[in-house]
Amino acid sequence: MTENLIELKKVKKYYEMGDETVKALDGINVQIKKGDFIAIVGPSGSGKSTMMNMIGALDLATEGEIYLDNEDIEDMDESELAQIRGRKIGFVFQTFNLIPTLTASENILLPMIFQEVSEEEQKDRLDEILKKVQLEHRKTHLPNELSGGERQRVAIARALANNPDVILADEPTGNLDSKTGKEIMKIFSDLNKQGTTIILVTHDPTLTKYASKILKLKDGKLEKN
Repeated sequence: MTENLIELKKVKKYYEMGDETVKALDGINVQIKKGDFIAIVGPSGSGKSTMMNMIGALDLATEGEIYLDNEDIEDMDESELAQIRGRKIGFVFQTFNLIPTLTASENILLPMIFQEVSEEEQKDRLDEILKKVQLEHRKTHLPNELSGGERQRVAIARALANNPDVILADEPTGNLDSKTGKEIMKIFSDLNKQGTTIILVTHDPTLTKYASKILKLKDGKLEKN
């Protein structure tokens, strides 16, 4: 039996907006197993990004329990959460979020430096990751010297820097044309086939074909498929 990598139990996230309470997530129960490729879909305001923030230990729930690799992250302080994020989770965003003054290689190396990986190991990992995203020939270029697709490849490579258990991708093709978007999705698909758990947040229904499981959100609740 495959063990759960991530589990959300009766998770609620409320925000106070003046006199109004907004229920961003309202009683979410989810189990994600190692090796899953999950697509979280739903209209704007459905709770997709909030759910990703919960899974990625970027925010804590108002109520409920969240487990990552059998650890209850709700009991952790910010320092412990930062360590969990650094070691176990890779993030890929629509806007790439690269540091403009660093080369592609330097952007990829940064998470390793934060985790105090040895220089020898950094070099070995960098070479391996650059091959995975087919960017060996662009490693010395700055972000503004790269195309949108190449920048997203750097962002994926950075997410892979510390061999995470899971990659969270928030609208990763949102700023790309359809051809480049397909190339990026193939990278995610290949990584998943190699054992990396992928969680994709998207409003684009055409991307769900890559997923092994689809979670549909509406008004902070999961819809039954």
